[in-house]
Parts: sequence; C-alpha cells; structure tokens
Amino acid sequence: MDGLLSTANLVLKMMLKEMLAKVECRGAQKYVVVPQTEERFDFERFLQQITEKFSLLPETEGPITITDESGTEVDRDVFDELVKSGVLSFKALAGHPVIDLQIELVADESCSSAVPNISYQPDASCSSDSSVVVGSVKKKMISAGPIDRNEAKQMVETILKTNSKGDEIFMEYEKTKTLSDAKRKLMVNILVADMIESHGRIPHSIVRCNYALGIVTLFPHLLDPYSKTGYEHYYDPQGNTGYLAWRIKTVLRNTSVGSRCNSKPVHLDGPKTRRESLLIGEQFDGEECREALSTMIHSTDEHVVKAKMRLTFEYRQKIVHDEDASISVLDVFPRFLDVPGLIEQDFILMFGEDMSGKFLARWPTYFKSKVIADCRTLLPNAYVEELLSALEPENNFGWDSEMSAILLLLHLLPPTSRGHKKTAKISSAQAANNLVKYLKEGVSLSTFLKLSDAKQPFLLCTGEHKNKIRRFYIVIDQKAVPCRAQTSVAAFDELFKVHYVFSLSYDEALTNFYTFVQTTIYDIDVGRAKESPRVKEVRARLLSLEA
Repeated sequence: MDGLLSTANLVLKMMLKEMLAKVECRGAQKYVVVPQTEERFDFERFLQQITEKFSLLPETEGPITITDESGTEVDRDVFDELVKSGVLSFKALAGHPVIDLQIELVADESCSSAVPNISYQPDASCSSDSSVVVGSVKKKMISAGPIDRNEAKQMVETILKTNSKGDEIFMEYEKTKTLSDAKRKLMVNILVADMIESHGRIPHSIVRCNYALGIVTLFPHLLDPYSKTGYEHYYDPQGNTGYLAWRIKTVLRNTSVGSRCNSKPVHLDGPKTRRESLLIGEQFDGEECREALSTMIHSTDEHVVKAKMRLTFEYRQKIVHDEDASISVLDVFPRFLDVPGLIEQDFILMFGEDMSGKFLARWPTYFKSKVIADCRTLLPNAYVEELLSALEPENNFGWDSEMSAILLLLHLLPPTSRGHKKTAKISSAQAANNLVKYLKEGVSLSTFLKLSDAKQPFLLCTGEHKNKIRRFYIVIDQKAVPCRAQTSVAAFDELFKVHYVFSLSYDEALTNFYTFVQTTIYDIDVGRAKESPRVKEVRARLLSLEA
C-alpha cells in the first residue's frame, strides 16, 4: 500500500510540473506558467502572471475575472480542482472596457501543436471597436466607475421602485427595519437582473460594489457594523462572495449555452421567448411610467388608456418576463380587466398587424374545411361525431360550429404523456376542458373564478346555451379578461395571443395543438420552434388535402 501511495505521489508531482496556459489577449497569444505551491495550482499567482505578461493595469482596469466555457465564474477555491479534473479551457475578462482572454492549459510547449485553435471571441457584454461584431443581444452599457454613497442609494431606490414587486420590500423594511429571507432574495434578484441588463453578463467588481453600497445606504439597518465596508454580505470584492455575487453565478449557470460545438438544436420557447418589439417612438420609464399607471387606473376614456398602455409596453414586457413579478401584471395593469382590445394592441406591437390577422384570415377560409374533412375520415368516435354534428345548421346542442371546428383540430393533435410515466394520458375531450369552458348566463362569474384552479389561461364562454354565446372572457390567475371578440373564432384568436402578451407557457395538454396554431397558421418561429412529430404529420396531411 505504501508503494502505491508513493507511486501516486510521484505521478502527481510529474503531472503538476511546469504546467502552462496558452493565453490569448488583445489579438496576441503567449504561454503563461501556472504557478504551484506544493500540490496545488496557485490561482492568485496565475492571475499575476497574466497581468505581467500582457502589461495589464489592475489599479485602473480592475481585477481579472475567469470563467469556464459555459460562462460560470471560476473562484480561487475551485481553480485547483478544475485544472486537476481536466477542465483546460477558460475565458478571462479584465478591466473596463472588458478584455476577453481565451485560455487553454497544456502540459508543456512541445504539446502546443495538439492544442485546438483559439480565436478571439468577445463576451456579449464587452465594449469593442467597430471591427468587432457584437452579439445580437443588445445590452445597455453604462460606465462602471465608482459612485458616491448618495448616487448608489438613488440608483438602488429607483431600480426597486420601478419594479412591481419593489413596494413589498420597502413596506417590510419600514415595518420591521429588516428584510426576511424571501424579501432579501427578491431584492437581490431584482438588482442583479438590472445589473446584468445594464452592464453585461459578468458585471465589473466596481459595479457590484456600487449596488451593494446602495443597498446598505438605502436600508441602513442592513449594514454590517463589524465589517470593513458594511456591505460585504452583499458583495465582498476580495473573495467575490456575497448575495449579489452568488446570484450572478446562478444566473450565469442557468443561462449558459454550453460548449460552442454543441450539436443540439436551439429552439425558441414560444410565448416565453423575449422578443424585440416593433415600437417606434417614445416609451415611458421611471416617474413618467408611474404617472401613466396612475392616469390609466382613474381614466374613463378608453382612448387615453390605450395610448398610455402603448407608452408603457416595454415596461410591461419587463414585468411579464420577470419570474418574480410576472404574476402581478394584472395588478399593475388592471385595465386589461375592463377595457377590451388591449391584448390585440400589445400583440401587434410585438408581431405587427399582418401576423396578428393571420388566424382570422386563414382559419375560416383554408384550415377549417381541411380539418373537418380529415376528421370525417377517422374511425367512429362518439366525441368526434358530436363535434361533427354541431357543424350542421340545425344543431341545437353542443358548441357552435366555429368552436366545434377548433375542437376538432385539438382532436387531431391530442395530448401526450410527454415521456412522464406517472402522468396519465388524457383524451382530447378532457383536454378540451383546459381550452374552453361554458358558464350558463345568470350564474355568478365571481364564484366561478374563485373555484377555478386552472394554471394556464382558458376561454370562458357565457350565454343561454353553448351554441348561443353572448360574452367571451379569458381567465388568467382567477381573473376574467373580457374579449373584444363577438365570435368563437375571434375569441380563440385572443386566447392564443394572451400567451405571448403575458409570456405564459402553453397548457401541457395543449402543447401540440397550440404549437401547430403557432407555426402553421400564425407563422411564428417557423423552422425554429420545437415541434413534435405529430404536429409535423398533421400539418403535412392537412396541407396535402384539397380545399
């Protein structure tokens, strides 16, 4: 056993001998020795070697930050372990503007020919000259210089007050002079989201200090009197620790796209994908936005409401794409609940009038007849026969002909268990209840909403009979958004658009159905959306049928 241990130690020493890093910085490539102390790679001395090799100026440019290929930050406490485990590629960012370094470890210079080619690829957040093509994701870059205590306080206060959840933080602090774990986590999430949006995926150490300083200045009871600056628990630049640093690492890990050579296709996530708006002109923010929200709540003029809603579109999109705040969008913008047409307006701002009108143009004139024709060829089924019977003029039961045709499409694209063995597959008739519900006229709407436990939006139809609907609503979070539509087809059109306007996932049982409508009828994310074989099969079959 002693002999084996001695051999292992000898091998380890040989492995650690003269390890080199191949570093690219500002277009130049050099070998840099990775220093070691006994049996460990020395992270701090390695950074110093890079600093000296490339004549960097930490006192003015700031410290070097190293990440792995996925963008996850590498700390001194994991550097040695990563190198020993075979992680040989890193990215290093230094200074402001950001310097992009590409690092690959090799055993010695004689092995350099086996090292893959290294190319200069700036991070999406870095500043660059006109010769560098920046990624398509636009980032608002602001100076990362230090700011004074009052400026930091005003910055953090503005960020929190412009977030729909920010009031909860101020109210709890005012009441308790502290923050619970939940509210502290909420505050950190909001601030890190703003930090990354404003300063890129890996914000400079000075930026993180500014935010931490702002927190303890705005909320003085959160300051730690036993620490050097009072805010190390939010961010400690010496060890890159604290709540802000940890949240940034989590965001980087969760948003990592992995290796550049990843062969898996990247699909857009339908309604959850953040999209560039087609807006041209002014958008409110800050105090203007708060004034617009107040005006909308009290205005009785629908034209004023729609105008203010247009001017606050970008602010609303930030809310619906923020997991911590999206649930409150109807509380922040309650006029969705009493002013029809606001869903349509937002959808047009996202996709344009042409795409917005595609379902109403294509479904009645092209797809409806093909769906009906295809369903008539199916094996006899009581549910399908009921829907087909509802298409006849003398129909006096069941849904009207328009809704029946839409439900026939759902039958062609039934729900699947989606690979979950414990999840029972439901029928298309059961899935239809996730899409549309009927409430007899005269029954209490408020009582119905309180009893509703649906997680995803659905269409609620009220009237004397199913085939004589007078009002349509879209139910979201036990709230009823009135439809401008007067027909089943137009009401379904609004239901589909709600998913995009509020960034809501499709109901799992309706994923195939909605994806078909999304790509095949609306032409949204054609060729980029993830489609099941069933969706592709039904599309091919319907398009091949004669009208």
